[in-house]
Amino acid sequence: MFSDQSLFVLGVLALNIVASIWLEKKTFLKSIGAALLVIIITAITANLRIIPSATDSSPVYDAVFTYIAPISIFYLLLGVNLQKLKEAGGPMLILFGVGALGTCLGVFIADFFLGEVFEGFRSIVAGMITGTYVGGSLNFNAISLHYDFVKEGNLYAAIVAVDNILTTVWMAVTLVLPPLMSKLLPREKKERRKLDEANEFDDSRLSMWSLAILMLMGISTLLFSNWVQDQTSLPSILILTTIALIFAQFPRFQKMGESKIIGLYLIYLFLAVVGAHCELEALWSMGVTAFKILGYLSIVLVVHGIIVIVFGLIAKMEWDYVAVASQANIGGSSSALALSKSINRDDLLLPAVLIGSLGNAVGTYFGFAIISVI
Repeated sequence: MFSDQSLFVLGVLALNIVASIWLEKKTFLKSIGAALLVIIITAITANLRIIPSATDSSPVYDAVFTYIAPISIFYLLLGVNLQKLKEAGGPMLILFGVGALGTCLGVFIADFFLGEVFEGFRSIVAGMITGTYVGGSLNFNAISLHYDFVKEGNLYAAIVAVDNILTTVWMAVTLVLPPLMSKLLPREKKERRKLDEANEFDDSRLSMWSLAILMLMGISTLLFSNWVQDQTSLPSILILTTIALIFAQFPRFQKMGESKIIGLYLIYLFLAVVGAHCELEALWSMGVTAFKILGYLSIVLVVHGIIVIVFGLIAKMEWDYVAVASQANIGGSSSALALSKSINRDDLLLPAVLIGSLGNAVGTYFGFAIISVI
C-alpha cells in the first residue's frame, strides 16, 4: 500500500526527471541525453540513500515495473505504422539471434574462468544468467523458481544485486553506443528518419479531451490484457501490443501527439527506477564473492557486446539496430522500447517490443539448454 514514504519516492523520481530534461536542454550535458541522465541521477540518489535502493525496495518501483512499463508501451505504439515492421523487423530479428548466441558463448567463457564461485549450483546459475541475458529477467526468475534457487538466500541476493547493477550499466552502454559508433564508423541515414522527424508533434496543441480519452484507453487496455492472461495464459504484453497496433492503424489515434508525451514521460519514470536498482553498497557489502559474480556477469555482457558489434560491423547494420536488439536481449521488451524512444527511433518501437517478447518466450529454453551441457 502506498504511504507518504512512497509519495516522497515518487516525488524524487519526478524531480530527477525534471532535472534531467533541464540539464539536457540548458547545459553542456545535452550530448548525454535526458534518458541517460535520468538513470545516472537516480542511481546517485539511491546510493546516497535519499530514496530506497533495490534491496530496501519501494511499492513505487513495483508499480512502475508492473503497470507503468507496459502502459508506456501502449501509448508509444499508438503512433506505429505496421509498414515500418517490414523494414526494421528482419534485421532486428537477426541481431537478436546473434545476441542470444553471444550470450551463450559468454556464459561458457565465464563458467570456464569463474564457475567455481557457485559451487554446487554452477549449471543452474549458468542457465539463469543465460535466460536473463537472452530475453530479460522473466527467464531468470522462471529458472530460479524451477530449481528452488531462491532459497539460497545470500547467493541468490548477490546475483540479483550484481545483475541489477550491470543491467543499468548496459542500458547506459546502449544509449551511448549509437552516437559513438556513428562517429567512428558512420552509417548512411535513411529517408525514414526524416519522415519520423516530420511527424513530431507540437506540444502547444495538446487537448484535454485527447488526454482524457488516452488515459481511459491505456488503463482499460492494460486491465483487459491482464484479464486475458489470467484466463488463457497468453502473455499480457502481447495482448496489449496487439490492441495498441489495432488502434494505431486509425489516423485519428496516430495523430494524437499526447500519446507520445505520456509514453515518453512514463519511459523516463521507468528508466529512473532502473537507475535506483544500481545498488553499489550491496555489491561492496558482499565482499569477494560479489566481485567474482560481477566478473562472471561482466564477461557474459562483454562477449555478448563484442559479438553483436562485430556482426553489426560486418553486416553493415545501423548502430541503432545493434543497440536496440542487444537491449532486448539483456533487458527485455520494456528496456528495448525505452531505448528506441530515447534515441528517437520510433520506427524501432514495434520491432523492439516484438523481439523483446520473443526473448521472454525463448530465453528460458536457452537457459535449460545451457544447464544440460554445463
